[in-house]
Amino acid sequence: MMQFTYLLINFFAVIICFIFSFHPKIKFNRFFRAFILSSLFVAVFFIVWDMIFTAKKVWWFSHEYTIGLLIYNLPIEEILFFICIPFSCVFTYFCLDKFFDFSWVKKIENVLLHIITFVLLALATYFYEQLYTLTAFVTCALSILVLKYILKADWLGKAVIIYIILSPGFLVVNGLLTGTGLPSPVVNYNPAEFMGFRILTIPVEDFFYGLEMILWNLFFFLKFKKYEQNKYILV
Repeated sequence: MMQFTYLLINFFAVIICFIFSFHPKIKFNRFFRAFILSSLFVAVFFIVWDMIFTAKKVWWFSHEYTIGLLIYNLPIEEILFFICIPFSCVFTYFCLDKFFDFSWVKKIENVLLHIITFVLLALATYFYEQLYTLTAFVTCALSILVLKYILKADWLGKAVIIYIILSPGFLVVNGLLTGTGLPSPVVNYNPAEFMGFRILTIPVEDFFYGLEMILWNLFFFLKFKKYEQNKYILV
């Protein structure tokens, strides 16, 4: 049973959101194709990153928690992670944005994003010898700057607030993967490659690795969703 642990973490992370996708007041199922396209676009980048860091022993997997099917050096469950977690996050963003007013976020958006990027770049500079810290913080900061100033994404502040709202779920899923409640971690980290600060068992870098992944999923999802909506209107 233990070999199904990572598979079950993915399953329970996504199943409730998937079921509610068909709710008549939500109808997220209309945008499954938009989500699949966006998640595949983004997953390619993160899977390659994951494969390189696994090969470099920045992190590695305890295979007693996986079914043993590998794609290059990654368990199939790790590949599914890049579909299941974005699905739950994009679905939650879709619902919260649909039913709640986040217009107040615009008043603090610039301050919030500038503080995040400044802190990330400062920490990346200080911990430049730690490969995971340097890569995760620099790419996350650059992603925010590119999305805001080049791609003109006007939903970044809202996305960050919703990501914070999602943090209890993140703590559960990533906590399990990093060893909270388990005899040993599913994912192990080389102490020499991250700055060493953890929340429960989760390296702080994981929060920004996840934020970057979700922001790009949202960017492509909103683009493809808009295309789908325009197509319905034309039909």
